[in-house]
Amino acid sequence: MFPAASFRLYFRLFILLLAASGTHLLIPAQAAAPAGSAHEKPYALIFGTAWGPDNLPVYGVKVKIRRADQKKAKWELYSDHHGEFAQRVPAGTADYVVWADLKGFKSSDGSKLQAGPELTVHVDNDERQDIGLHLTRQK
Repeated sequence: MFPAASFRLYFRLFILLLAASGTHLLIPAQAAAPAGSAHEKPYALIFGTAWGPDNLPVYGVKVKIRRADQKKAKWELYSDHHGEFAQRVPAGTADYVVWADLKGFKSSDGSKLQAGPELTVHVDNDERQDIGLHLTRQK
């Protein structure tokens, strides 16, 4: 048998380990979630691809987005290596104007490109709208 002192020591260690492993059961799930995730505002997503004149995706295109009732762009982003870009916008009914800004842009083959027309994107709620920005060779 164990001496009484050793038994008390092992018993305390056992209780300590049991308490430490069981504390996750006492923390509510919301408290354990990352900050901000429980009360994140709803949003819509404008997702698009920048396409070159050869119908291949184009990397590094500056994309600007504004609400249709405003003059200046509120968001600026760049297409990634797949030509894709995505911007969260507030959920709710609104129209957004999206266009490519090619000032200072250099294509991979050295040709000059020009942007196609601005696109108007309509959002009703917290949805995703997919678009394509088409670039052409400058004449």
